[in-house]
Amino acid sequence: MTYVGMQSQIRRNNTYSVLLLFAFPAIMLGMLWVFLAIMDYLGNGYYDQYGNLINEMDADAVNGSFIEIAPWVVAGIAIWFCIAYFYNASMVRAATGARPLERRDNKRIYNIVENLCISCGMKMPKVYVVDDPQLNAFASGIDDDSYAVTLTTGIINYLDEDELTGVIAHELTHIRNRDTRLLITSIVFVGIITTLMAFLWRVILNTMMYGGNRSSSRDGKDKGPGILIAMCIGLVCMAIAYLFIMLTRFAISRKREYMADAGGAELSRNPLALASALRKISGDPGLQHCNREDIAQLFIVHPQNFTGSDFFSSMFSTHPDIRKRIEILEQF
Repeated sequence: MTYVGMQSQIRRNNTYSVLLLFAFPAIMLGMLWVFLAIMDYLGNGYYDQYGNLINEMDADAVNGSFIEIAPWVVAGIAIWFCIAYFYNASMVRAATGARPLERRDNKRIYNIVENLCISCGMKMPKVYVVDDPQLNAFASGIDDDSYAVTLTTGIINYLDEDELTGVIAHELTHIRNRDTRLLITSIVFVGIITTLMAFLWRVILNTMMYGGNRSSSRDGKDKGPGILIAMCIGLVCMAIAYLFIMLTRFAISRKREYMADAGGAELSRNPLALASALRKISGDPGLQHCNREDIAQLFIVHPQNFTGSDFFSSMFSTHPDIRKRIEILEQF
């Protein structure tokens, strides 16, 4: 029997995915227009009769530049998104060092996944294992061909049968709810902004250190400060876009964990076992050789999440407080 609200959650996640697909380009284009407007405003200054500097923005010039640049921005985002979106499975495996797990490798784990899939009528995802003594698990993928459940050797060896069943049921619920597709979409978009911000920051540093002697124009004027200001304004605009996307992603991620806990408890029929598993995992979560935040947010327990529970920490966290999750499961 499916747990209450699953179909609604699937529809909601599908809607969120579509909204993200439109919201991200809209935010980027909005920040592009703001950048062009600020640059035009700062570049159109003149002094009045009293010697005061007056700045004005030429809206027609800004809109004209925006119309010329916007299609290239959208095309670049689309190409970048398609590459990252459709190759996300191989990227996750490369980042974590995951390898396929077949029935002959570990009948116990394979049978748990298979039996849970049969009980809820879903297609069995791929199963991967990471050779790591720390305790964690995660689901990934965007469709039936790429859906996967990944476990560390640490969690396989440390948890008992019922606890592992609860953890795997939790990850299967992420797949059933289309959480992984939504999360991969947000990860790709955040990755685009992060990369662009890192590139701009690097260029700014290089300009400050080495660009001063190479920035003079033919008329002898030093354009270095102007270039530096333009790049700093661009960096600020990127940072604002990054903040909007991150806050949206955090809110989506926290809610999906509660839903996956509920679905995992229902699917495994043992909420106390899942609560016990979360308590054990929180003592030693993570992957030793994977320090990527975008991958860490896929984990059932974020490596740093369980240490803070104040409002500010929770607002900027991809996972809800582990103690709250355990408390809810024990009252299930």
